[in-house]
Amino acid sequence: MPRTGRPTTAIAVLAAISALATACTGQGADTASDDPKADVTLNFWHGWSAPSEAKAIEENIARFEKAHPNIKVQVTGNMTDDKINQALRAGGDKAPDVVSSFTTDSVGKFCNSRAFADLNPFLAKSGVDKTKVFPKTLLEYTQFDGNQCTLPLLHDAYGLVYNKTAFEAAGITEPPKTWSRFTEVAQMLTKADSSGDSYERVGLMPTFHGYETKPTRLAAQWGATYFGADGKSDLAGDPAFAKMLTAQKDLVDKLGGYEKLERFRNTFGDEWSAEHPFHTGQVAMQIDGEWRAPMAKEAGVPFEIGTAPLPVPDEQEADYGKGYLSGTIMGIAAGSKKQNAAWELVKYMTTDTEAVVAFANAIHNIPSTLAALESPNLQVTPEFKTFLDIARHPRSSTTPAQADGGTYQLTFEDFAYGVEKGDVVDIPAGLAKTDRQIDTDIAKAK
Repeated sequence: MPRTGRPTTAIAVLAAISALATACTGQGADTASDDPKADVTLNFWHGWSAPSEAKAIEENIARFEKAHPNIKVQVTGNMTDDKINQALRAGGDKAPDVVSSFTTDSVGKFCNSRAFADLNPFLAKSGVDKTKVFPKTLLEYTQFDGNQCTLPLLHDAYGLVYNKTAFEAAGITEPPKTWSRFTEVAQMLTKADSSGDSYERVGLMPTFHGYETKPTRLAAQWGATYFGADGKSDLAGDPAFAKMLTAQKDLVDKLGGYEKLERFRNTFGDEWSAEHPFHTGQVAMQIDGEWRAPMAKEAGVPFEIGTAPLPVPDEQEADYGKGYLSGTIMGIAAGSKKQNAAWELVKYMTTDTEAVVAFANAIHNIPSTLAALESPNLQVTPEFKTFLDIARHPRSSTTPAQADGGTYQLTFEDFAYGVEKGDVVDIPAGLAKTDRQIDTDIAKAK
């Protein structure tokens, strides 16, 4: 999700969460004893920091407090996962009762460590059938091993945002659907600078340090499966990973090579500022989420913007339209003494159609309930519709939750960095070694 003040790195987040394993025991809906109708003040911590996002949160809370006059909500924004976890470990009256986090990769840790309460009993007590409220993929990334310790609060779909004006100038009439055509288009849109040693513009920044151009985003287009039926890492066993890495390395080479591209990438502005390279015209195509088009318009770009799903491997053209899904999560602190009241807030913000739609409209994210996705009040631009369609596509996917949170993804990402640099001679052997490391890390986390 687009944020100013990006959360701490995944490694720092995971280290902080792991310390919670012995600090949190939790109550759960079956043992929570607070009266949700009593006068109470909840501490709600979230990570949003941009003025428009903070305003949207405040408006949602105001609607909640109007519907629940006995519950007041003390909101603290711009909180990183590291700060949240420190407060959860410390406990006390100032600790958060309700938390919203951008780090979906950490759900496995949140659930496994019991840092957040299992929401299944709360859902059952309220008569909420989660399978009828939330899309299947969103339920997959908000629970782990049967513990629904978080619920979705809006979500993101990843696709292609492109400079339509540059497309037209190059004689390109439609966005590429297959990877081979994507490679051709990226080359057609790339322009060298006057020295010939760098670029005036690249068709795409394909390296894995390029903002949202992550191995997990591309692996979703190949339909990759991270773990086998036995629960073991299966990067070497699923040919999709080697094919994706090979295709990405080929694109890197055809656009000038890793070192030349990285030198150019180091001239780019911040991902969340008006100086983003897509805004400035330094890249013509950007792998990104549904927020990029409105952000580019707000930056006043002088070109027309197009959006489309990411291309798929040539042999999977029938699946064009799918993409990688992620999002924001919301949970109840296991140590909170106000869990029944906290549940009222979580239930409202995650399942109330009006609340979900209003929040989605305000911050340009995709609604996280089936009803909100179909709401006539949802503001849908042509650019935004692309990402709604990706979110609805039956073959869109996410990365599965694991006991080590997102550590396995970082391990895979580190290997992918080596491949694109040309440091890996034998990709299958390297993937097998990566599998062993992932299995070791997960075993230690359990």
